[in-house]
Amino acid sequence: MLLEKQIKKLLIVVLPVMLAACTTVNPATGKRDFTPFMSPQKELSIGRDAHPGILKDNGGTFNDPRLTKYVDDMGQRLVANSELSDYPFTFTVLDTPLVNAFALPGGYVYVTRGIMALVNDEAELASVIGHEIGHVTARHSAKRYNNQMFAGLGTVLVGAATGNNALTNSLSQGAQAYLMSYSRDQEHQSDELGIRYASRSGFDPYAASDMLNGLDNQHNLQLILANRADEPPRSDFNSTHPNTQDRVRRAYQKAVDTGIAQNVRPRNQDVYFNIIDGMIYGDDPKQGVIQGRDFLHPTMKLKFTVPENYSLQNSSEAVMARGTGPAEGAAIIFSGASMQDNTISDYANAIWKAYKIENEMQGNQNININGMDAYTAYTTMDMNNQSYVVRLIAIHHSGDNGYHFLMLTPQSKYQGLSDSLQRASYSFDKITDQEAAAIKGRKIKIVRARSGDTIDRLSSQMAFDDYKKERFLALNNLTENQSIKTGQLLKLIVWQ
Repeated sequence: MLLEKQIKKLLIVVLPVMLAACTTVNPATGKRDFTPFMSPQKELSIGRDAHPGILKDNGGTFNDPRLTKYVDDMGQRLVANSELSDYPFTFTVLDTPLVNAFALPGGYVYVTRGIMALVNDEAELASVIGHEIGHVTARHSAKRYNNQMFAGLGTVLVGAATGNNALTNSLSQGAQAYLMSYSRDQEHQSDELGIRYASRSGFDPYAASDMLNGLDNQHNLQLILANRADEPPRSDFNSTHPNTQDRVRRAYQKAVDTGIAQNVRPRNQDVYFNIIDGMIYGDDPKQGVIQGRDFLHPTMKLKFTVPENYSLQNSSEAVMARGTGPAEGAAIIFSGASMQDNTISDYANAIWKAYKIENEMQGNQNININGMDAYTAYTTMDMNNQSYVVRLIAIHHSGDNGYHFLMLTPQSKYQGLSDSLQRASYSFDKITDQEAAAIKGRKIKIVRARSGDTIDRLSSQMAFDDYKKERFLALNNLTENQSIKTGQLLKLIVWQ
């Protein structure tokens, strides 16, 4: 009680003036926004300045003018039915297989070709884009920034009032928990706003719950692929996003609340499937491809294999392999840089510094990997209250082209994983022009089910070596006990 009085005394001097000057009613939410630390002009500036970096880090804009125009037209249609109909929104399709959609302050909305592959009709895509527009109209970025500023301000004032750093740290953790909870509320609010904008624009509002269910199925598939399907469900208390099935139920109820009956509005699946038919799926061969535990890059002329229980993920900046099961907590980062006529040891030292590893290298050694000069060193260091072995393997591929693995392994698991990590290092090799030409990507193929088609029969055509049925079901948001109807449109993944 004494502490509470002290805080009030410190805050009461500042807050009345700020509240009077910085509180406005948000037309999207109908609630008062208190955002003294971020003006609408600053939001525009942040989005504009961040946009080039978003493109650089996410594969750039997807090179399909018809598809990108389709997304922009849909986005502008939704904006026209929002509370910010005159706001300058920018819609971009990112050339990345990651399943994602997000928005920046200033009306910059992004969808990836990965999430477009998962969407099953036009109305579902409208729900995705509408949700991101909702983050902008509700000024969620501004609110998060504002709350973080005040969480820090509050804990500093408590520390000043009490002189108790331990208490300040404890309150800081509590503030972070509050911010996470608030973010879950933001997701629910954006779901609601997305449904509002979609229904106003003539789309089926029930598509939002179907899309969220599809995202949940995709998440479960990723757990299967990462050998984590048997993990018990985790509480979402510390999650910044609400439980997906909870969002499914809420979204369905919000659709009911619109007063629009179910199945009365067209979903335009045929229109949407015509847009994505033939769209590249997964990794673009130009950026390297993942085939099981193998990574192959036809342009860089290289390949390597990660150990068992590691799951690969590719991006424009690096290839990441995350440990699962017995390798949980371990990671491998693979990337490259110009050697600029430096020796392999110089290159290794430059990479070590680039990762800001403060510990000195240990066990420095020149080695040879498949005829290529290489260099390795390691250190042990504590991260997140756990001891890790950090090992660097730098390799001179050809000319000025240098590549490296940075392997992070919990020290408690290093002995059991060291042999497989060494084999992964020595799996790095060059590939021939013929091998490079044989590397193919995958694409989406829209098919119309024939009489007698079944899930087993159709899924057998998926261009994967494993989990064909599970991938087919997640891609089409189906359950195993559903029957396939003659004439039903479905997505397959086939080789290009």
